[in-house]
Amino acid sequence: MKLDSKIPEGDIHEKWKNHKDHMRLVAPNNRGKIDVIIVGTGLAGGSAAASLAEMGYNVKAFCYQDSPRRAHSIAAQGGINAAKNYKNDGDSIYRLFYDTIKGGDYRAREANVYRLAEVSNAIIDQCVAQGVPFAREYGGLLDNRSFGGTQVQRTFYAAGQTGQQLLLGAYSAMNRQIGKGRLQMYNRHEMLDLVVVDGKARGIISRNLITGEIERHSAHAVVIASGGYGNVFFLSTNAMGSNATSVWKIHKKGAAFANPCFTQIHPTCIPVHGEQQSKLTLMSESLRNDGRIWVPKKKEDAEAIRAGKLKATEIAEDDRDYYLERRYPAFGNLVPRDVASRAAKERCDAGFGIENNATGEGVFLDFSASFVKYGKEKANELDMHSPSQEEIIKLGKKVVEAKYGNLFTMYEKITGDNPYETPMKIYPAVHYTMGGIWVDYNLMSSIPGCFVTGEANFSDHGANRLGASALMQGLADGYFVLPYTIADYLADEIRTGSISTDLPEFEQAENEVKNTLNHFLNNPGTKSVDYFHKKLGKVMWNKVGMARNAEGLKEAIQEIEEIRKEFWRDVKVPGSQDTLNMELEKAGRVADFLELGQLMALDALNRNESCGGHFRTEYQTEEGETLRDDENYSYVAAWEYNGEDINKEILHKEDLNYKYIKIAARNYK
Repeated sequence: MKLDSKIPEGDIHEKWKNHKDHMRLVAPNNRGKIDVIIVGTGLAGGSAAASLAEMGYNVKAFCYQDSPRRAHSIAAQGGINAAKNYKNDGDSIYRLFYDTIKGGDYRAREANVYRLAEVSNAIIDQCVAQGVPFAREYGGLLDNRSFGGTQVQRTFYAAGQTGQQLLLGAYSAMNRQIGKGRLQMYNRHEMLDLVVVDGKARGIISRNLITGEIERHSAHAVVIASGGYGNVFFLSTNAMGSNATSVWKIHKKGAAFANPCFTQIHPTCIPVHGEQQSKLTLMSESLRNDGRIWVPKKKEDAEAIRAGKLKATEIAEDDRDYYLERRYPAFGNLVPRDVASRAAKERCDAGFGIENNATGEGVFLDFSASFVKYGKEKANELDMHSPSQEEIIKLGKKVVEAKYGNLFTMYEKITGDNPYETPMKIYPAVHYTMGGIWVDYNLMSSIPGCFVTGEANFSDHGANRLGASALMQGLADGYFVLPYTIADYLADEIRTGSISTDLPEFEQAENEVKNTLNHFLNNPGTKSVDYFHKKLGKVMWNKVGMARNAEGLKEAIQEIEEIRKEFWRDVKVPGSQDTLNMELEKAGRVADFLELGQLMALDALNRNESCGGHFRTEYQTEEGETLRDDENYSYVAAWEYNGEDINKEILHKEDLNYKYIKIAARNYK
């Protein structure tokens, strides 16, 4: 395998423009001769499906949910970045580019990140035209707020449901094309394998999750937009159905998997509450704009809170440790996610955690100062003379409710605590995966004709993703990058004609899928799929999670291998193939997680440095910050599948060369 990133020559400010100017096109009258499959209909897949169908291609879109509206993109809360500088606070395309590279700890591809920043403004215009109800200021302009890792306000938002509103925009565009007959929607279908013919991606094998029917679908190109693999940890903020099957299947067919160990831990999640919990809930990073994070200064106070003998509101101001503000005064509570997460873990490991359950892990996110701040501003607006403290706080709560009300309601329904009266409890949790399928500048994997977009690829975030950049990347890829780059590839496919699903490659792939399903259903096992998934998740979180070391990673590789063998030997899957069978669905997904988990540990063991979300405890500064090794590890680690033994995967390296950014140690102080 030879990696060719296909980064255009020339000045970075002109690369994308010049590249578009010289790419080949498919004439409108020829687009109807070409079929494109898109797997996944979140923001990346939905925007691509709508765009390509609008252009005139025949598009087949697949999702395992009952509707694209159920894609996990809907769960995104806080906002989407763009460099419009509406706040006149010094933002620019270059600053968004710089913040993204720096936030990713200098492990992202420079050209891709600049393009992302460059097209960001067009995304907002597109979504406004679709009717996305972004928050607006008094004068009617779109409002912005801050997110972690930046010192400007560039995040556009729709209350605490930005992902939902953006997804509805893409879904509306998709429906328009469905109505025209250009887009064929396959709901409740799961891709189970990629079909490669003469070295090119030519289709997929899918399963109808309602009837169990195994189906063959052909196309001239396949786009994978199936999201990330955070559920390898079992407990994560991802939807229960989020999985890695699509990306893992194309990896096994020849697509390099890049930086699998780069996973993100989100600092503001509702803490784990028990052994029977099946997922975790994210509280938007936007809350860090107005909430202050703290733990008690005294261990005895923390112990009393954990024991239920003391309430947060009973801790005096002078006895509170606002540790992010103390350690990182320049950014305060808005440091990047990996920095905030490790700081919370450090405080809890030191004995200052506040959650009164078996874990003891949690810190406070407190809005009391914002109630007073906004209350005073509102009282002045209303020309209230000498308002009481009670009146000020009441006014302030209404302002905060207008900004974050749905998030506060969600928190109260889950925890039973009213965050207007007592601080939220939060703790880091697995959220996003920066690693993914290796793609070149055109978003094509190492399999010709197989493109990968959004969180499913590795390209734009490096070792840590800045908040509000996931939605930006998904829509950038789908609306403004892929429609150009896929055309350059499809220009050679005009005379290919329809691709038969009777080819031997389709038959072989279908038989392999059926054999796997039959094994699960006929295996005389005794343990459930969840038993193995939970077992894997504990190994991943404890040894491949927020902090890693060589000894733990070596143990994880061996332990996952043993779990994997036990899984194939002793898993029990009830029911049948020809009907709705969620245990059968989960079995296939967990089988893929077990292999991917091993590769993640192998990748983390190979990278002898700390960068972003990859924190090796052997490689840290005296102050507990990441200690990169730019001389030896400034590269993308792209792994090639080499058989069932994951330890034999072949490592390929794409060097990262920075010409427009000066590499330095990250400093948020």
